[in-house]
Formats: sequence, structure tokens, C-alpha cells
Amino acid sequence: MTGPMTGALADFRGRHESAAHNSGWTTLPFFRDGGAERVAQAVDARLAEGARLVPPPEQVFAALTLTPLERVRVVVLGQDPYPTVGDAHGLAFSYVGARRLPPSLKTILAECAQNGARVAPGRGDLSGWARQGVLLLNTALTAEAGKAGAHLKLGWARLVDDAVAAVSATRPHVVFLLWGEKARARASLVDRDKHLVLEAGHPSPLNRHRDFLGCGHFAKANAWLEGHGLGGIDWSV
Repeated sequence: MTGPMTGALADFRGRHESAAHNSGWTTLPFFRDGGAERVAQAVDARLAEGARLVPPPEQVFAALTLTPLERVRVVVLGQDPYPTVGDAHGLAFSYVGARRLPPSLKTILAECAQNGARVAPGRGDLSGWARQGVLLLNTALTAEAGKAGAHLKLGWARLVDDAVAAVSATRPHVVFLLWGEKARARASLVDRDKHLVLEAGHPSPLNRHRDFLGCGHFAKANAWLEGHGLGGIDWSV
């Protein structure tokens, strides 16, 4: 089956399977053993049935494109894209919609401000983080308009597992920010002898424990990176 998602996958491969990227994301088992094709075909099948994809196909792999494997310094794991058309653009938690910020992102940015970052009111685009080496990767890279979680079982989770394992194995001194039960479950994939794993509750207001605010993760991440001579992240938005 050929469709928008399989086309986006082919384009991603074409741009990243070059000599300059021969140790990058496309070397992951997910892209080598047919897993990516199976997910793309499943997404295209939903589109053929009339579903509307979020984000649009050309933005699905934005997290991997903006943050190549060889530049990863921090990993942040989300769940799946915002289900309103125009809100998501391929980066976990990042928001480019026209309405007020989503509650989880608002909480994240409040913690950033507490850690000394400059946060402009109403701004939610985290592309600046991604360009500095912050991998903002969702557990599912796609969803459907009006249907949060619609693609969580399509096979995207294998990509996340492969990506976390690859970062752990190949990168030096990365900070893994694992927020919420699903993200924290991947802590076992990380080599704690060389990386820093920081865990907290999910920033969502539905988290009844309210154990995200005050975690200090952004300041702790920069202290770790700077302590290893890697330079901190400018968390300003």
C-alpha cells in the first residue's frame, strides 16, 4: 500500500540514509527489519478509511530530524501528539496551536521558569530545545484528529525503545527526563553508569500526586551536562 505516511517514511529515509548519517536513526532495528513499514501501512490504512492524521505526515519524524542521534544530550519522552489539528508538529509536548497552552506544557514551562529559564507568555514551540540536542520523542508519533491515543498500539513503541537503547549505548553522559509511569518504565533501557536518569510524576493536572512541580529537573540536567563539559541547555521558550 502506498499512501501519505509511507511516502513520508520514504522521504525520511532518503534524507537520512546518506554517508553523513550512517550511524543515525535509520540504523535502528525499527527502520531495518520492516517495523517502520508496517506502522506506516497501518497509518495509511486509517487515512484511507477517512481518519485525519496529526501531525501531518511531513512532520511525523520531526523529533528525529531536528535532533540527530549524534547530537542528543537530553531525552524527553511524551505519549502521543495533541489530537487537535494544527496543535502538534512532531515534538513531544511542543505546541504551535492558536489557543491557550495545554495544561501539561504549561506546568513544564512553569518548572522551567522556576529553574531560571525565560518563558514568554503563550509560547509553546519547543523547537529551540530540539535544535540544542533535546530529543522530544512521543511514544506514538501519530494520532487522529479528535482521538487521543488512537495510534498507541500501532507499533510506534518499538521505535521509542530502539531510540532510547541507541542513545544509551552510543552517546556520552545524556540526561533522561522520564515523567509519568509510561516514560519511567523505560528507565531499564538506560545505562545508569554513564547517564543521568531523572524521574518524576507526569506534568498533567490529572496526576493526583502533583509530584512534578519542584522536581528541579531542568537545573539538574544542566548541572550534569556542564559537569561533564558538554554545556547546558537554554531552556528559554
